[in-house]
Amino acid sequence: MKLQSLIQSLRKFRSLHHWVGISAVAFLFVTAFTGILLGWKKHNATLQPPTQKGSSSNLSEWVSFDRVVAAAHHALDSVAHVSSEVEKLDVRIDKGVIKVIYLNYWEVQVDGKTAKALSVAKRPSDWIEHIHDGSIISDNFKLLYTNYTGLSLLILSITGFWLWFGPRKIRSEKTKKSL
Repeated sequence: MKLQSLIQSLRKFRSLHHWVGISAVAFLFVTAFTGILLGWKKHNATLQPPTQKGSSSNLSEWVSFDRVVAAAHHALDSVAHVSSEVEKLDVRIDKGVIKVIYLNYWEVQVDGKTAKALSVAKRPSDWIEHIHDGSIISDNFKLLYTNYTGLSLLILSITGFWLWFGPRKIRSEKTKKSL
């Protein structure tokens, strides 16, 4: 590669790195910060309630999902005085527990065998996850946000490598010319 084309390429990469970095810094900051929080969610009861232990991990002894959801609704209404639509059921067979997770970021952990509510708590980790992936705004925004953030990170990695390696290559070429 000619020395002048190496220098021109380095200038173009520096400009691209600069503008992509400026345009993506807020997205990358939000993604990084929320990613750190999500990494700690299982180790911090403030971010996600610890999983309780039910009375049996034998599925043949468990009650129906209908009973579990009814018990969860009752517990949520009794403790938090709110109602919401169920988003998903997180079955933990080994713990004997079913987590009933609501759209309003509440969780009720129910014993699979007795349908007794073991825990009612907020789940901040769920809204942190929605911020992290952009779905807190909309599914279309999530698609744009994750693609732009991922492509920006890829471009910053490639251009950053070239901004590190390019000057070394230029010095090497200058040394070859002077010999």
